[in-house]
Amino acid sequence: MPTYDYLCTSCGYTFEVFQAMSDNALDSCPKCEGKVRRLVSGGTGLIFKGSGFYLTDYKNKPTSGEPKPESKEPTKKSTSENSKD
Repeated sequence: MPTYDYLCTSCGYTFEVFQAMSDNALDSCPKCEGKVRRLVSGGTGLIFKGSGFYLTDYKNKPTSGEPKPESKEPTKKSTSENSKD
């Protein structure tokens, strides 16, 4: 459920209300019973899901653009060249 910010047009009091999106907007100030209007808020912060950030999730994973290291095994000569008897 979101938190809504309200501003009283009579006394200037600002307050927050935690209410469901389906609830009707408030129309009276809790301090002076004057008219209120709902303010546009900045929303919530960014929520990360996972075990961590760069150091734990992405640092050691190779990217598809990197070439694979070549093997350092010696090349073998074909057996047909060695057995010409």
